[in-house]
Amino acid sequence: MRKLLNSELGRKTVAQFRKADKSPFVIVLDNVRSQSNVGSVFRTADAFLTKKLCLCGITASPPHRDIQKTALGATESVTWSYYQKTIDAVNELKKEGYRIVGIEQTEGSVELQHFNVEKGEKYALVFGHEVNGVEQEVLDQCDYCVEIPQFGTKHSFNIAVSAGIVLWELYRKTSP
Repeated sequence: MRKLLNSELGRKTVAQFRKADKSPFVIVLDNVRSQSNVGSVFRTADAFLTKKLCLCGITASPPHRDIQKTALGATESVTWSYYQKTIDAVNELKKEGYRIVGIEQTEGSVELQHFNVEKGEKYALVFGHEVNGVEQEVLDQCDYCVEIPQFGTKHSFNIAVSAGIVLWELYRKTSP
């Protein structure tokens, strides 16, 4: 096997990315404290043609050295906006017809592999603070809560890892 060169991968330019049809997903980052995690989520959002990112509360926004370091240019392709309060982003997305999905361990949450996405629907995926998770006020506005099954001794994944797992699974379920 020969490793492919970047020039052989057929990646979109930033202009092509901006014009491309996007997945039906928006990512909401609720008070994510690590700029490295934010940058990684930008990169994942780019990989899955995510419509946009909503950066909320203490979540840092570009330009920031630590975001740029892990985003590797994805801050230029992925549309993003900042909200002082996560609940404001959620309420705006609800008005735009998005179904709000908290990625959190809650009473009545659905395991990711059992969560059904409906074609033609739009989903806002809310990922929370690395220690405290998604704010209760935000969870109260969610249409669904989804959790990633885990089998070891730890009770959570890194936020950037969670975003990758969830987006891959949902993208896979919605792709033709």
